[in-house]
Amino acid sequence: TLMSSFQSPFFVGVDLGGTSIKCGVVDDTGRPLLKKAVDVDTEAAKGVDVSLKNMADGAHRAVEQSGLKWDEVAAVGLGSPGTMDIPGGMLLDPVNLRGPGWQNCPIRDRLSALLSKPVVFQNDANAAAYGEFWVGAGRKAKSMVLFTLGTGIGCGIIFDDMIIEGRHSHGAECGHMVIRMKIDDIDPPRVCGCGRYGCLEAYASATALLKRAQEGLDAGVPTKLREQWEATEAGDRALLIDNLNKSGDAFCRQLIRETAYYLAVGATNLMHTIDPDMVVFGGGMSKSGPEFLGWIREDIQKLAFPAPAAGTEIVYAELGSNAGYIGAAGCARLRCLKR
Repeated sequence: TLMSSFQSPFFVGVDLGGTSIKCGVVDDTGRPLLKKAVDVDTEAAKGVDVSLKNMADGAHRAVEQSGLKWDEVAAVGLGSPGTMDIPGGMLLDPVNLRGPGWQNCPIRDRLSALLSKPVVFQNDANAAAYGEFWVGAGRKAKSMVLFTLGTGIGCGIIFDDMIIEGRHSHGAECGHMVIRMKIDDIDPPRVCGCGRYGCLEAYASATALLKRAQEGLDAGVPTKLREQWEATEAGDRALLIDNLNKSGDAFCRQLIRETAYYLAVGATNLMHTIDPDMVVFGGGMSKSGPEFLGWIREDIQKLAFPAPAAGTEIVYAELGSNAGYIGAAGCARLRCLKR
């Protein structure tokens, strides 16, 4: 049978996002049982009770579609955005989950009660990093940093099978490392979505890329981008810039090239802090292809100390949008092994 090729125990991963929740099942070796994860709407604005019910429904559906019985599930992993107390299982103030009951919510124990299973709670970027470390791009590495490039910049650091959570559950918030300081007001650094100045996220996220593009358009820079900008939906504009970069538009090429440089600065800072085996780039902008990664590597060679510059692998992530739920399930497995 199909099931005999999988190794028990089985773990459910729940990846909670601002708009949707991804649920899937993996076996003991990290193999997903479903070709496609179960997607359910978060409905955050309706309140945490509704979203918790949606998570539970998604988890049950994933198990059912996998051909398993619920009692064959050993544990559940939950990856979530927002500020949190990881050991306490509390969601404190999730910025992109707004609605009744989200603040100071004991989300881990509430989901555990709904599912009658142990639930392991983790930051979503940490979970994605663990997924890549366990069965993705970092599976041969001992230590790894993952940058997820999207609306913001998420980050996760894994060292010898351990997720660096930090003392206050704020470890590896590397999208908010400061890469430009505020010396004076003549040439101020960019403002980040977090309200602070000069963060990596304010320069290298997709949001920052669009801001920089808009500034160029407003300044009258000659570019083919102008003809298509207004007609293109905001969510597709980063892809438009990248496509024009690939077809030789000088302004779009400069935008993408600068983004690679900023990411190289971020990667170098981490290489000089923890000296990992590997730095991995995932999320939307990782679809930019080999040239973009080549530019990041080229700049790291100039910026980093010779030994880490020569010895650190710089690669793209492999699990795509499944990294979150696979990693969350992996975190549940990790906890079971420790028990």
